[in-house]
Amino acid sequence: MEELGVLGLLDLVGIFVFAVSGALAAVRQRLDVVGMVVLAEITALGGGILRDLVIGAVPPAAFTSLGYVLTPLVASALVFFWHPQVTRLLPAVLFFDAAGLGLFCVTGTLKALDHGLSPLHAVLLGVITAVGGGILRDMMSGQIPSVLYDRQLYALPALLGATMMAFAHWLDLHGGIVTTGSAVLAFLLRLLAMRYGWRTPRPRGVPD
Repeated sequence: MEELGVLGLLDLVGIFVFAVSGALAAVRQRLDVVGMVVLAEITALGGGILRDLVIGAVPPAAFTSLGYVLTPLVASALVFFWHPQVTRLLPAVLFFDAAGLGLFCVTGTLKALDHGLSPLHAVLLGVITAVGGGILRDMMSGQIPSVLYDRQLYALPALLGATMMAFAHWLDLHGGIVTTGSAVLAFLLRLLAMRYGWRTPRPRGVPD
């Protein structure tokens, strides 16, 4: 197991809030505790597992770190016993969810670049890392994946953050400032979209 640094701790925070969103989705669908744990684990780890499988980093990180597996279990227990209170804290959960989105799109892009993918493909894989778990969550709970109608700017912030990271890498710019800046870009755009109700456009003539 790798030593847990600052990025590792932030990664676990992102995993936790994504797991909370998966567990809350299970509550809304009236699933039992097994369904809750499955949705929490899939939401938190699905994007990273897909990324690692694509780039051939096997076994995926989710299967080599105990914290990656235990964190969604903790989130599931929290929601199982106190989901009304967690629901009331939803604005705070969404805040950290936005932070997780920014972090995951950047770390996914970096990991893809480190494995030799082109900048374009690395960006795509960064977005998959950030939104893949949510797609799997929605599909398993019988809903149309929200990323297919990005009405609250979720995929777009991830795309911009991943693009900034890949472009900086292409310019041979590295370091914490570049990584943080790319993550903050996605994070702030997501927050602003929630605050001001920004939406992606629909095809012409299709009503909102």
